[in-house]
Amino acid sequence: MNEQTKRPRARESGVITGTLPPGPLNAITDVSGVLVGQETVWFGGGPLVPGAGPARTGVTVVLPHPGNLFREKVPAAWHVINGFGKSIGGDQIRELGSIESPIALTNTLNVGRVADALVSHAIRDNPEIGIATSTVNVVVGECNDGFLNDIQGRHVTVEHVLAAIDGAATGPVAEGAVGAGTGMTSYGFKAGIGTSSRVIPAALGGWTVGALVMANFGRPGDLMIAGVPVGRMLADSADAPPERGSIVIVLATDAPLLDRGLGRLARRAALGLARTGSFAGHGSGEVVLAFSTHEEVRIPHEPAAPLRSIVLLADDDRGYGPHAIDALFQGVVEAVEEAALNSMFRAQTVIGRDGNTSPALPLDRIRAVLTRN
Repeated sequence: MNEQTKRPRARESGVITGTLPPGPLNAITDVSGVLVGQETVWFGGGPLVPGAGPARTGVTVVLPHPGNLFREKVPAAWHVINGFGKSIGGDQIRELGSIESPIALTNTLNVGRVADALVSHAIRDNPEIGIATSTVNVVVGECNDGFLNDIQGRHVTVEHVLAAIDGAATGPVAEGAVGAGTGMTSYGFKAGIGTSSRVIPAALGGWTVGALVMANFGRPGDLMIAGVPVGRMLADSADAPPERGSIVIVLATDAPLLDRGLGRLARRAALGLARTGSFAGHGSGEVVLAFSTHEEVRIPHEPAAPLRSIVLLADDDRGYGPHAIDALFQGVVEAVEEAALNSMFRAQTVIGRDGNTSPALPLDRIRAVLTRN
């Protein structure tokens, strides 16, 4: 099993991006009710034996609340920045504007098995599914970890997924080479899971927005940190394939928004990626899922009446003054940017199948470059 080396996050390294303050944990779990669970699958070394290892992979799950998601759905939006991906569940989210299962992240070829585990979990908690009520729309996002991992082995099992769900918790979130991020690389450096949050001013509602990313994107040499093109200066140490990766971004907020407003937040995530140097290349897949945890906008599986009243955040809430929605847009951009950076700052060097190596971001050189600029 991989032991994640303690490496500082971007902010702990002196890299301050944006102007809004982060939440207490600077994580998606700063949003009330959100839980995160992760299981890492790490065994073997040396030459690849397809189906047998080595394994450098895992699963990460995000739960919008600790209750029964099938019975108490949350409003959600699904946005595709670049569609080179194999995710599951986006069509129904776009159509109905809600999610009804935990959100799972894993590698590309493991999507089917993880989806099957989510179905098993939903049936476990709701035995009437498909018999006395509707079927369930599960949600799985993916990136390709085949550079480091025996991806054909599909080593994430039903047991791993259920363990991640059952172990999901509030509090700090492990980052870097952990869970679904174990085999991921960004900008030629080891990356994986990253998270961050922002709190908007109390005068505008004091809402929180959080981001969690599975980062596996970006060309060596393109990396930007706090507006400085550090990738150009570090390209000699970035031994990785050209851009053909992906990123999955999960956004959470406690602001009372439905799918239309959440879609507006999701579309701003691309601006956060651009701040790190991404241009969403042809061979990459970038998808965004945004949801609200506000109890007023939860969607019951079986409504008590055909009409219901809810509290909803207005777009033009302050006349011609500052708008809460603008602050949330800013929070999304800043949280996505910092989450992507945290995925790299926290990750250690990983050696995978056939000796393929994804090197850790050289933090001392990063600090030196940023100090000069």
